[in-house]
Amino acid sequence: MIAALLLAAAASHWPGAAQAEQQIRAQRAAFNRAIATGDIPAIASVLADNAQLIGGDFSTLTAGKEAQVARWSEGLKKQSRDIYVRTPDRITLSPLLPMAMESGRWRGADSKSPRDWASGVYSAKWRRFAGSWKVETETYMTTACGGDWCPKER
Repeated sequence: MIAALLLAAAASHWPGAAQAEQQIRAQRAAFNRAIATGDIPAIASVLADNAQLIGGDFSTLTAGKEAQVARWSEGLKKQSRDIYVRTPDRITLSPLLPMAMESGRWRGADSKSPRDWASGVYSAKWRRFAGSWKVETETYMTTACGGDWCPKER
């Protein structure tokens, strides 16, 4: 238990930790901008090849960068697009490997119908590949909604 606490404390203090956290926050901001503008290449640039997304309503799994890019491409080409913003509350860096966990809040809304929205909490695992931080896994949980975005029982 004490060793785990020491490792956790060391993770936020290793040389370069502050820079790594800034880079991850910058990547998250770039991802948010890419979603807002429908920039599919920019979305793809933040995702690891093995990226997985677990949806916030029925835990639908989208596995792999190609599958996620296809999903974003389809959703963002519509006239009424779904816009999501993730806001990190905490980023914890591993003292052992080039990876980090991000946790925070998310909100999504229909670009043409502000009454249709959902929000909640999320966690994301990042890994550094060749000097660049990429999302490997994101898991979302819906905690509030409005209009047509409220989940229907399956």
